[in-house]
Amino acid sequence: MTRRLFLAVAITPLLLGPNLSTQAAEKKEWPNLYGPTHESISPETDLPLRWSVSGPPVVWKSELGSGYSSPVIGEGKLIIYHRVGDEDIVECRDPKTGKERWKFSHPTKYVDQYGYNNGPRSTPIISDGRVVTLNPEGKLHCLDLETGRKIWFRDINDDFDVPQLFFGVGASPLLEGDKLIINAGGKETGAGVVALDAKTGKTLWTATDQGASYATPIAATIHGQRYVFAFTEAGLVALDPADGKVFWSIPFRAKVYESVNASTPVVVDDYVFISASYNTGALCVRVKEDRTFEEVWRDRRAMESHFSNIQAVDGKLYGFSGRHEGSCDFRCVDLKTGDVHWKWPTVLGRGSSVRLGDRFLLWGERGNLVTVPITPTGPVEPVAASRGLMQYPCWTPPTIVDGKLYLRNEKEVICFDLAAKPTLDEKK
Repeated sequence: MTRRLFLAVAITPLLLGPNLSTQAAEKKEWPNLYGPTHESISPETDLPLRWSVSGPPVVWKSELGSGYSSPVIGEGKLIIYHRVGDEDIVECRDPKTGKERWKFSHPTKYVDQYGYNNGPRSTPIISDGRVVTLNPEGKLHCLDLETGRKIWFRDINDDFDVPQLFFGVGASPLLEGDKLIINAGGKETGAGVVALDAKTGKTLWTATDQGASYATPIAATIHGQRYVFAFTEAGLVALDPADGKVFWSIPFRAKVYESVNASTPVVVDDYVFISASYNTGALCVRVKEDRTFEEVWRDRRAMESHFSNIQAVDGKLYGFSGRHEGSCDFRCVDLKTGDVHWKWPTVLGRGSSVRLGDRFLLWGERGNLVTVPITPTGPVEPVAASRGLMQYPCWTPPTIVDGKLYLRNEKEVICFDLAAKPTLDEKK
C-alpha cells in the first residue's frame, strides 16, 4: 500500500438527530463535523465571503498536536481533539479567544502503519452537556462538557474484537436519539455496526458481519420509517436504529483489497447516494415504501469521492472527485441520472465544501480557500481566493460559527473572521 491510499479520516462526520441539529442551527453551533445539518450547510448566509489573497482576518491562532479531528462548537464551548506525545488530549477552549478552559488526556500507543501522523481521526460530538470522543485505537470517552470529568468509557476494539484497520479507527459515532451508533467493524462477532446507550455506554444492539470503513453512518426518515445508512467496508447497509434490524445491504467496494470506503452517504428525499474512489465510482438507490430499494443508476466515472463530502442542491450533487490530489476536480452531477454537468479542474485537490446560501466555501488540502457560486449550468468562477493559509495536509473540513471560520492542520488551529467587511481592494 502506498501513502496515497491514506484516508484523512477526520472528515468522517459525527452526526446528531434532527431535533438536536435544528436547535444547533438556531443557536449558531457546529457541534459535530459538517455542522448542525450534517450536510456542511451553514445558516449564516449573509457573510460577505470576500477577502484578499492573504485570506480573511485572523482572530486568533494556536499550536496543536497531531490529528485530523475537526474543531466543534456547542453550548458556548470549543472542543479540539489532538495528540501530543503519548497522550490524546481533549481541550475545551473559549471559541472567541482560543483560551483554554479545561483539558482531559488519556494514554495512547497508536502508531500509523503507513507513516502518517498518529493523532485522532474522528471528530467529537457535543450534546446535552457532554462531549464524546473516539480515538484511532477505538477508545471511546464520554466527558462532562463543563468540567472535562469522565462520565463513562468503552474500548470498542477490545469489546467487539475489531481487527486493526488500515489507518486506525476513523468513522465517528452517530448520535441518533438516545443511541450512539458506530461503524465498528466487529465482523467476527456480529458487531459490524453497534448501538450504545448515549448516557451510560451500555451496548443496546449489534448488527452485520461487515468490517468498518471510514464513513460515518447517517440517519434519515423516509416514507415514515426511520433509517440508519452505514457505508461499511463491504457496501451500503440500511438498518432500523430502534433495534438494529437490517432491511437490506448492497455490496459496493473496490476490487482491490487495499482500498477504503470513506465518503458519508447523501440522503435526498427517498434517494440515497454513495461514492468511493479506487475505480469504484458512484451508486444511487431509491428507498421504496415497503422498505426495499431499487437501483436508480451506477457509474464508475460519474463521481469518485475519496473522502471529501458531497453536497446536494436542487437535484444536483457537487463534490471533489478523484483518488489523488493531482487528478481531482470539483464537479456537478445529476442526482437522478448520474449525468456529469460539468467539471472544474482545480488546485484544491481532495477538498471540503461548506454551503452558505447560494455559495460554496471550498477548502483545499494545501491551505487554499476559495468562494464560488453554486451553479448547475457550467464550471464555476471563484469570487474570492487565497493560497497557502496553512501547511499541507489540510484534510480537516471547516467549522463556521457566528461569522468565524475555524481551520486546522496537523500543527495548528486558526480562527478567521468571515464577517469582516472587505476593503476597497478586496471588493475589486
